[in-house]
Amino acid sequence: MSMNDPLANAFSKIMNTERLGRNECIISPVSNIIRTLLKILNERQLIGKFNELDDSRGGSIVVNLLGRVNKCGVIKPRYAIKKDDYEKFEKRYLPSKGFGVLIVSTSQGIMTNEEAKEKALGGRLLAYCY
Repeated sequence: MSMNDPLANAFSKIMNTERLGRNECIISPVSNIIRTLLKILNERQLIGKFNELDDSRGGSIVVNLLGRVNKCGVIKPRYAIKKDDYEKFEKRYLPSKGFGVLIVSTSQGIMTNEEAKEKALGGRLLAYCY
């Protein structure tokens, strides 16, 4: 199995396990970006708690799924986004206003589109989930 994009892998694993109706999935390898995205999804109550297992080769995370993820994925290419352009990408990736979340990498860290809008920050789009 080739691993060109661990983030895309993690998201498709969450999607597929969610579709199968299972209540946990194991994501590996793990990076700080993946940890941060899982934290954001957990705060938004899209996924449950997650625990890290150290297997000394990249590590893995066990994610408890709540059955709330309809669709999630990474955004490629990672579009650069100005602070006034969020609307356009929300229309493109999310089903309706105020439903779902875009995850953006900004100069002040990784955050949701709402937080970035509040702080008037641009950045690069990483992923979406609803």
